[in-house]
Amino acid sequence: MLVPCPGKLDKMNRVTFVMGVSIATVFVLLLLLIRNDQPRTSADGTTSDEPIMLYCAASNRAVMESVRADFEKELGQQLQIQYGPSQTLLTSLQVSRTGDLFLPADDSYIDMAQEKELIEEVIPLARMEAVIAVKKGNPKQIRSYADLLREDVRLVQASPDAAAVGKITRDVLSESGQWQSLETATLAFRTTVTDVANDLVVGAADAGIVYDAVLHTYPQLEAVRITELEPAVSKIMMAVTKSTRRPAAALKFARFAAARDRGLRHYEQYGFTTVDGEEWAEIPRLTLFAGSMLRPALDHTVTEFERREGVEVTRVYNGCGILVAQMQAGQKPDAYFACDSEFMEQVSELFPTPIDVSENELVILVQKGNPHGISNLRDLTKEGLRVGIGHEKQCAMGWLTQNTLKEGGIQKEVMANVTVQTPTGDMLVNQLRAKSLDAAVAYLSNAAGSGEFLDAVRIEGIACAIATQPFAIARNSRYHQTMSRLFERIRSADSQESFLAEGFRWQLSDSSAAP
Repeated sequence: MLVPCPGKLDKMNRVTFVMGVSIATVFVLLLLLIRNDQPRTSADGTTSDEPIMLYCAASNRAVMESVRADFEKELGQQLQIQYGPSQTLLTSLQVSRTGDLFLPADDSYIDMAQEKELIEEVIPLARMEAVIAVKKGNPKQIRSYADLLREDVRLVQASPDAAAVGKITRDVLSESGQWQSLETATLAFRTTVTDVANDLVVGAADAGIVYDAVLHTYPQLEAVRITELEPAVSKIMMAVTKSTRRPAAALKFARFAAARDRGLRHYEQYGFTTVDGEEWAEIPRLTLFAGSMLRPALDHTVTEFERREGVEVTRVYNGCGILVAQMQAGQKPDAYFACDSEFMEQVSELFPTPIDVSENELVILVQKGNPHGISNLRDLTKEGLRVGIGHEKQCAMGWLTQNTLKEGGIQKEVMANVTVQTPTGDMLVNQLRAKSLDAAVAYLSNAAGSGEFLDAVRIEGIACAIATQPFAIARNSRYHQTMSRLFERIRSADSQESFLAEGFRWQLSDSSAAP
């Protein structure tokens, strides 16, 4: 048997070792490449590399390309856009049931999409006005509606059955009885508003009806405004589709487009009249003050809102007297959900437009089986009875209780039996369940979940025993639109069920406007 010399053996071992390390390195690199090539999955189960899909009206193409460039550069998220006539986009959305966002050129298509249950949140952006477009210098001297009907004027329009500007022009002129004559005078109907502008540029037409903002990208053209078209104003809104699998990502782009220091700057530059947008924040952080009794009915809705919107909502639950004192001392929440209207009125300068959401009823809570035989307020004056109530300066419940006792004419007698006053009804319930109280005046909602331990005795014949809960957005909130969307979630059917299950009565109507 041949045995290699020691020097040669060392050399062979080194070669084998180097080859092994090289193979292992290549293998690891391949694994990393394969892993990095896989789309990353986000918390909502979708992939972060998947582009956001937007259906966008052709009239918004130029401005949206600028918004897209900024968004992709700043956040590294791709945006895929399908441009076209508003009606065509609506049909595509309805048939395909795909895509994340819908931006038509007129809010009437938003209304239609809502009727067809195709969209969820709606975020306002801007407005456009219909005008007559002519070549620079207005060579045909078109000044009025009558000039559009002249035989020497070649008029083109966008199709009323496909494009928003055509639809709104037909709607407005039909109301004034002028549409039929204009339709007869029209040389051709084009698919989109940009097709109309292009006809003017190449000399295929002398006049066309377009949106004023469209002319920003056509320096060869100018606008002629006429009285007949003054009502033809379109609101630009972006809506999140029901079909989206990634609502937080879709809403992030919608908020970016609607931010006054991001997307709305481009809308202004392109000649649109913009809404008063919010400041941009990738993760908006909002603050909500709410009465403690609202927590069981409200908290789940807010949590779901945070998840869907990709925002953070700091909730401060406490007695409304305490919350009002904090606000009067300088704390400024974005919204306030009060236990009773009285405590909203105390900070009315901060919250100008409250909306009543629900009602709650003061009741007498007693041990299961009502061992002390309490049937009305006067029974709370029984000798030796241990009674608990809310603190009148710390919570709406305490304030209402005092008014109720006054109206019943037994305030002094009942107060003689009061052994504890708390800032929240939950504290009273806990003491009742621990049997350190015999009775307590609290909200019916406070007893929800304690039915096997407590009974509720209704307070009959006293109107002030009913509390109304209003919701309002702060006048100076940085996130007024976002909070308006939270209000829409609070008024939803699921939220209403939560309130009813917790003992509240629902007050909101379908026609109630957002605060």
